[in-house]
Amino acid sequence: MLAHGFGGSKQSMRDQAVRLAQQGYAVLTWSARGFGRSTGQIALNSPDYEVKDVKQLIDWLAKRPEVQLDASGDPRVGIAGGSYGGAIALMTAAHDQRVDAIVPQITWSDLADALFPNAATQTVATGTGTAAEPGTQAGAGTQAGAGTQAGAGTSGVFKRMWAGIFFGQGVSLDATSLLGRREAAAGPVTEEQARCGRFLPAICDIYQEVAEDGRATPEAVALLRRSSPITVAGQIKAPTLLIQGQRDSLFPLGHADANARAIAAAGTPVSLAWFDGGHDGGNGEADWLFDQSAAWFARYLKGEGSGQATPPVSAFTVTRDGGRDPGTRQRIRLHPEAGSYPGLAGTGTTTVALNGPEQNIVNPPGGAPASISTVPGIGGLLGGQNSAGVSIDMPGQSATFESGPLTAPLQLTGSPAVKIKVTGKGEATLFAKLYDVADDTQLPTLPAGLVAPVRVTIPEGAGSAEATVSLPAVDHRFAVGHRLRLVVTTTDMGFATPAQPAAYRVSLASPAVSVPTVGTLAAAPTGVAWWVWAMPLSAVVIAAILLATGRTTSRRRPTAATAATAAAGAAGQGLTANAPLLAPSANGTAHLHSANGAVHEDALSGTAHDVATDSTAHDVAPDGTAQEVAADSTAQEVAPDGTAQEVAADSTAQEVATDGTAQGVAADGAAHLASANGSAGSSGSGDGAGSDSGDGIGRSSGDGAGITVGSVGTGFGAGGGGGGGGGADALDRNGDGVSSESLGGAEVPLEISGLTKAYRNGELAVDDLSFRVERGQVLGLLGPNGAGKTTTMRMMMGLIRPDAGEIRIFGEPVTPGAPVLSRLGSFVEGPGFLPHLSGRDNIELYWAATGRPVADARFDEALEIANLGKALERAVRTYSQGMRQRLAIAQAMLGLPDLLVLDEPTNGLDPPQIREMREVLKRYARDGRTVIVSSHMLAEVEQTCSHVVVMRRGRLVSTGPVSRLLSSAATVANGHGPRLEDVFLDLIGDKA
Repeated sequence: MLAHGFGGSKQSMRDQAVRLAQQGYAVLTWSARGFGRSTGQIALNSPDYEVKDVKQLIDWLAKRPEVQLDASGDPRVGIAGGSYGGAIALMTAAHDQRVDAIVPQITWSDLADALFPNAATQTVATGTGTAAEPGTQAGAGTQAGAGTQAGAGTSGVFKRMWAGIFFGQGVSLDATSLLGRREAAAGPVTEEQARCGRFLPAICDIYQEVAEDGRATPEAVALLRRSSPITVAGQIKAPTLLIQGQRDSLFPLGHADANARAIAAAGTPVSLAWFDGGHDGGNGEADWLFDQSAAWFARYLKGEGSGQATPPVSAFTVTRDGGRDPGTRQRIRLHPEAGSYPGLAGTGTTTVALNGPEQNIVNPPGGAPASISTVPGIGGLLGGQNSAGVSIDMPGQSATFESGPLTAPLQLTGSPAVKIKVTGKGEATLFAKLYDVADDTQLPTLPAGLVAPVRVTIPEGAGSAEATVSLPAVDHRFAVGHRLRLVVTTTDMGFATPAQPAAYRVSLASPAVSVPTVGTLAAAPTGVAWWVWAMPLSAVVIAAILLATGRTTSRRRPTAATAATAAAGAAGQGLTANAPLLAPSANGTAHLHSANGAVHEDALSGTAHDVATDSTAHDVAPDGTAQEVAADSTAQEVAPDGTAQEVAADSTAQEVATDGTAQGVAADGAAHLASANGSAGSSGSGDGAGSDSGDGIGRSSGDGAGITVGSVGTGFGAGGGGGGGGGADALDRNGDGVSSESLGGAEVPLEISGLTKAYRNGELAVDDLSFRVERGQVLGLLGPNGAGKTTTMRMMMGLIRPDAGEIRIFGEPVTPGAPVLSRLGSFVEGPGFLPHLSGRDNIELYWAATGRPVADARFDEALEIANLGKALERAVRTYSQGMRQRLAIAQAMLGLPDLLVLDEPTNGLDPPQIREMREVLKRYARDGRTVIVSSHMLAEVEQTCSHVVVMRRGRLVSTGPVSRLLSSAATVANGHGPRLEDVFLDLIGDKA
């Protein structure tokens, strides 16, 4: 179940729902009462209204055939949502024990504390003092129900701007709500709605009263607490992943802290993540958040079997800035982790001395002009993802205390604390901030733009009061030489301040600030990676070895051909980092795309790590999506889990390349994938005025091959070429209608005999595989995920050494760097380019690396295939997935190699481009060359391939002409001829 944020609707969640459906879930979205086209009025996630609505939706899910049940009436269900949607996930889990897992994001713990925070714990000179209410930023209020103390919350400072947005028209200014799909309201705005949105009248009346004088009433606090998870957190038994934004002045990190400790106190599993985002902007990290959420649900909804294949979610994760990528100049975000959550006090404390005298400050009449820390919501709308924002402290209204320059870096993680003394009369409303000051030439930085509101009461006759201020919880690194600056002001534009003028004196009651640190967070590397410097040095060493080898050989046979052979031989011994760069006789396509596979394979003697070498591709060309596909697919393919690993490799590549369809096959081969657009019908709310119809996204169960139900993918678009037609005495040795001596006895493009490759654990990825491909054929290499297709292709290119058997290309055995590889062009496991170079520069640089003459490249023909027009002159990092795909295919076809091997070549292409690519491959094969295409798009294979090889679990199932396979199948019930899809499913034993 996906719950939308404040101001959103079920349409806002559709894209996320489709992504989850593709991972095997039935997904329900709904518009909460008062939002979208739902009727009813907003009750702030009240147990009497919105919570009852969701409980009835769970009742409805229990009757759906596609939903798994844990017991009668008890569906296995998880709830995720952000902000308003995150709160309903927490509240529902507390009130309905059928909820099995939740992932609330950027939401509140105590709504009264969120709108009336007070970060001070006060003591007075007479010794009679009052403890401030548990503050969000302070992180107090640890136990469920702690926020319900009598009188707590009434002393807080009114968060005026956020409250005005929140209670206005029911529209949030956070970027997530505004950028998502919006749904029109059910009807025109009434007079009451114009006054206070679509809230219940009782809520509207209380807001009007509070906003008028900026003070919380006991009735307002009670109402807000009734919709606060902190009051019921001890009842939550569903494992909880709390994701909170570091840039959030509405619900700062302290809210997640309070929720985490209250839920964990009841023994419920809890993990916490602080990410670069929130109601005030930031990057948002949408993909990372989705991965974390999906991993949590895989563990607690799919069960141990599925969860084991999912990367674990740590107990505490923080997003940190890792600088800029040296290739793309894009921001790098690191995610250090800790095995346990330390709380806002951290695992240790560093005390930093502050200096400054007692200072006079005034509250101006009417509270204007006001200092500025954060303008609520505007940071996200302006797109300032990495900006520090604007912070202004008005002269005469602020007191400043500063440390000396730091002698060592200081990583703040948590809520710092400082003790101040306020001298004056009555009640002082103050705002405390902790700046990072670099030098006098740069503006100071206010981490996340957060401020701690403080209300200090000075007893009559005491003259002064002391208060410990819990500063905003942040994760921030103070560099060497920087200073910490504490500023205490009397005004802040985001909050309500007294209209009456007043004067105070502020000093430090304790001349230091306590800075929490977390030493258990795994330190992630920052700055330029070591390989940036190590690779050039390694290249020099390798070149020296090659030169030495070449000289030794040339002394024996001083010919150019022998020198090239020696270089290729060196590659076979693991001496060259990239065969195309140093061995001109080897075609560079396969090696450049799979960057450096030969060296690691040889050095590790074919172990399970031998092809996990695409790290070099990232290092050289850190290219966003493309590099991520390469990294994931390679590493997973070679992990010692056999079939499932190669499945993960294939599905990862598809998942990135597809356009939101359910094309990707489930990684575990189980039928978890679901239709991306199945309707779930509708369900009314408890009183007939609640949520409108729900959107069910996805369904599917069973134990099939995991092929998507209702997928909208297109085929690989390979052209169907003619088979070889030899002379009258040609011999058909393998019974596939193709002469083994076709085309006048010319060399066979590809012959595989007894090929075997095992993982380290002994499981066979490829098992005694044998087949051959003739000139003029377009061969489809078919098989479910985990069949061994990618491993076979990598052995074809010399990137992996087989454990047994042999591969011959045009009669020559394949070894790493073998000269015959110059006749092979390939594109496997996603495109890899230098992102800062243009498409043309990438192509030309690649060809130059092969060492072959420019005239042999046939640039014009290859670039015509790419059909990129003026985009060829743009940097590759600006390309779409389809553009990169076409450029990669053009690169593989440079020099018009005699054997072309392509892996899912049309991922990301639109239908006209697929048709065009089909014609290109047809012509290519008709000219006497050979094309091998690996694809899951069986309809396209049927249209375009002349022959197929079907694999399953590493073994050959069938091989031969497509026409022969179709003719051998029975006619289907509708009278039409059999489809290749039906034949394929029969062959692999997965026919429904």
